[in-house]
Amino acid sequence: MASVTSLTDLVKQQLTSALSATRPEAPADPLLRRSDRADYQANGILALAKKAKANPRELATEVVAHITTGDLIKDVEVSGPGFLNITVGDRAITENLAARYADGERLGVPLKKDAGVTVVDYAQPNVAKEMHVGHLRSAVIGDALRGMLDFTGEKTIGRHHIGDWGTQFGMLIQYLFEHPGELAPAEEVDGEQAMSNLNRVYKASRAVFDADEEFKERARKRVVALQSGDKETLELWQQFVDESKVYFYSVFEKLDMEIRDDEIVGESAYNEGMPETARILEETGVAVRSEGALVVFFDEIRGKDDQPVPLIVQKADGGFGYAASDLTAIRNRVQDLDATTLLYVVDVRQSLHFKMVFETARRAGWLNDGVTAHNMGYGTVLGADGKPFKTRAGETVRLEDLLDEAVQRAAEVVREKARDLTEDEIQERAAQVGIGAVKYADLSTSPSRDYKFDLDQMVSLNGDTSVYLQYAYARIRSILRKAGEVRPAAHPELELHAAERALGLHLDAFGDTVFEAAAEYAPHKLTAYLYQVASLFTSFYDKCPVLKAETPQQVENRLFLCDVTARTLHQGMALLGIRTPERL
Repeated sequence: MASVTSLTDLVKQQLTSALSATRPEAPADPLLRRSDRADYQANGILALAKKAKANPRELATEVVAHITTGDLIKDVEVSGPGFLNITVGDRAITENLAARYADGERLGVPLKKDAGVTVVDYAQPNVAKEMHVGHLRSAVIGDALRGMLDFTGEKTIGRHHIGDWGTQFGMLIQYLFEHPGELAPAEEVDGEQAMSNLNRVYKASRAVFDADEEFKERARKRVVALQSGDKETLELWQQFVDESKVYFYSVFEKLDMEIRDDEIVGESAYNEGMPETARILEETGVAVRSEGALVVFFDEIRGKDDQPVPLIVQKADGGFGYAASDLTAIRNRVQDLDATTLLYVVDVRQSLHFKMVFETARRAGWLNDGVTAHNMGYGTVLGADGKPFKTRAGETVRLEDLLDEAVQRAAEVVREKARDLTEDEIQERAAQVGIGAVKYADLSTSPSRDYKFDLDQMVSLNGDTSVYLQYAYARIRSILRKAGEVRPAAHPELELHAAERALGLHLDAFGDTVFEAAAEYAPHKLTAYLYQVASLFTSFYDKCPVLKAETPQQVENRLFLCDVTARTLHQGMALLGIRTPERL
């Protein structure tokens, strides 16, 4: 792997040197950014002039005198009160892209030097319950964050904190105890059958629970047996977990997500550690007893009556709740997994809970300068009416139904455009396009914001959609196939068309964008970048003949630019968990 320094950083290095040479006593940041008036604009001279008590335009002229123009910086001009407009040479653009091209799928993007271990808590369905539209964002955002972080060199460990514990299992297990054989062995069912079985048992047990007081009492005793570790009860509980996993895997497979069994670590995994967590918090004074319960108070968090809102670690009856489970999970992830960052992809409505959990962990010393925690609170998926997405009957939308409809809509789009695809190929592409459309619509929205679920827009060929990007990629692959024996090759000596320059400069920023998006936990920044790649390619393709370019060298160079674009789209979409079909 050969890392390639971006043109932005190369230009910044030259400007920093020029600023230091002009005013060595006052180092300054050039504040470089892309510009519509030139390739880049540097605004840092204004701050330097203020610090040095100098005229900004005169100082800018002095700085320009220390900049050597050539292959990298072709031209520099002073504008406005003291801005520098910088134009990069065509040769530098082509040579930098050629270096990235030679590096293969990493495209010259370096690995971070200070890589740590990030534990990503995402995709947290509940045992014995169907996954619904509310589970979509955590799964999709978490998977994309792992893809981006891994690419930068960070080590990520997934944790699917499934809901596999609680009082509801008393009802389910007691019913199964009294009606053996209601759940088929997990290895004998597929995802749909597993969920059908679980739904049937849940509805039947709920009906008995609501109607029969004696059964209700037996169910409550079964909860005690479960929490006490009764062997027979645990075996029945495990049946529900195993059957649910079969269902989970089928849904995640439909979402085109890889879920590892060793990363499914539910609430139950922390049961044994919760008493120790409570003991440590009480002995260190982080938690105190209040009305029999073990709680943590926060002066800055108060209720409507202006009284402090406590985090309940242990209830007065001795039971443990979500806080104890989450705090024990933090201990495990820091002490056993050596995590340096804990990233939680959870509903924004849980923000207060995690704020209190993180502060408690900091007071206990589990989170410190070397270990940080971040809550990626995400917004709600809305329907066309701007309210939480529901069926026409007002019920929660099943995630499977939503994904199936997306694939069905995508099949209509693919079939309409398909020329030489078989029906099997159309269905295969439809799954890639439909699931990609759902993921992209989610990821292209800032995680903290709500967004409207609009399938018609998601599978549209126009606008900021994954389908637009996938068709741009497929078009490039078609161009490269049509080129036959003519291979892509960089020709740095050629002068570039304005559309080639714009595309080339943007392609060179791929690594910078991935690092920024990963550092800020902002997949929407990567989707915005990729959409711009596709848009700039479309402009380039419209203005610059590729296979019918004027000279053989120009044909090869434009094929080269096409191939770099395709590789960038493919790699960027892959980081987001979206496929790029070769033909559409």
